[in-house]
Amino acid sequence: MQQVIKNGITVESTINAPVEKVWEYWNRPEHITKWCAASPDWHAPYADNDLREDGRFKTTMAAKDESFSFDFSGIYTIVKENELIAYTLDDGRKVSIAFSSTEEGTKVTETFEPEDTNPLEMQQGGWQAILNNFKKYTESAV
Repeated sequence: MQQVIKNGITVESTINAPVEKVWEYWNRPEHITKWCAASPDWHAPYADNDLREDGRFKTTMAAKDESFSFDFSGIYTIVKENELIAYTLDDGRKVSIAFSSTEEGTKVTETFEPEDTNPLEMQQGGWQAILNNFKKYTESAV
């Protein structure tokens, strides 16, 4: 079963950690709130994750100065432990995240349908920055 991603943008990173750790840190709310931000002036004060097909997730992303926040939320369509997550965001866009073991660690490849408001390069940069934050957090955790 595959999820169709229209005109998708892809970001990726290889994390120096086994796939089981990467999966756990990607999906557990107590970890999500530590890494899910695109820049140091943002944070994720809340995360909830029902990781199963038809399960819902929500992460609140907020400016640290409290000037703006939004919920990043949706419903899972595919969950294959340590391999693949696919979901549909509440605005209807599709996202797919693949996890694969390599000699260097775990490669995370995230493909998403862009929204219509911001330039594609900005969206790709933001999603890549969050993935880079995830890599830094996961590799530094004991």
